[in-house]
Amino acid sequence: MRNLNQDNITQAVIASFANTANPRLKTIMTSLVQHLHAFAREVKLTEEEWFQGIDFVTRCGHITDDKRQEFILLSDVLGLSMLTVAMNNDKPEGCTEATVFGPFHVEGAPHYELGDDIANGAKGTPCLVRGTVKGINGEPVPGAVMDVWQSDDDGLYDVQHEGLDHAQSRGIVTADANGNYHFRSIVAVPYAIPHDGPVGQMLDATGRHPWRPAHLHFMIKAPGYETLITHVFRDNSDYLDSDAVFGVRQSLVCDWVQQPDGTYLMEYDFVLNPVKAQ
Repeated sequence: MRNLNQDNITQAVIASFANTANPRLKTIMTSLVQHLHAFAREVKLTEEEWFQGIDFVTRCGHITDDKRQEFILLSDVLGLSMLTVAMNNDKPEGCTEATVFGPFHVEGAPHYELGDDIANGAKGTPCLVRGTVKGINGEPVPGAVMDVWQSDDDGLYDVQHEGLDHAQSRGIVTADANGNYHFRSIVAVPYAIPHDGPVGQMLDATGRHPWRPAHLHFMIKAPGYETLITHVFRDNSDYLDSDAVFGVRQSLVCDWVQQPDGTYLMEYDFVLNPVKAQ
């Protein structure tokens, strides 16, 4: 490995993976090096730009903690998250489409009974959420476990509120024996993804905004069905056509209807895809 230069270094690095025991890892690392080196050659990357890139990635690591994942944000705003979701969730027609997970899911959210208020004191206009969980053939999915989370009226998730000691606008409900669900929460509003760090600086530098349209997150699990990770978006929300993380799908947009008492109703029926037989 002596006398390496810009013309032969790529093949030398690829050759160094020859003894990789895991064939999938070898494929990924080989392709990564090929594309990374090709990128550097295509843009004629300078040493100063390389240092700036290293600094950017380092700052993403420094700002990441158990409540904030800057690398997921970076993946989201580059469209990599949604591309990966789309490639790995090619479901039959009629199934509810998947979209990005986002950086604000929290394990161990509190469990609620059907009809409970998962807002738990969060600021916002009250909203009833209801619908069904069914399979692709129309069969009800009894006992589907629905992990739900959203931002409050200030556009912040509970984990972004310093000093808050309990979950808000976040919880787990279980559909009944007929696949029906209902719970109370608050009306979703548009919000900006965290943009006070390196990802926000990148958005500023490229003339992009950090805003997401109003939505409610769902992760739905049931035996015999693929796990569904998705959002339900509020129709007529700002930013539906310019979501900072490219997550909107028209089939996930629905009307949130204002009621005579000033509250809202959001109704959405989910259709799960059966697990493929091995």
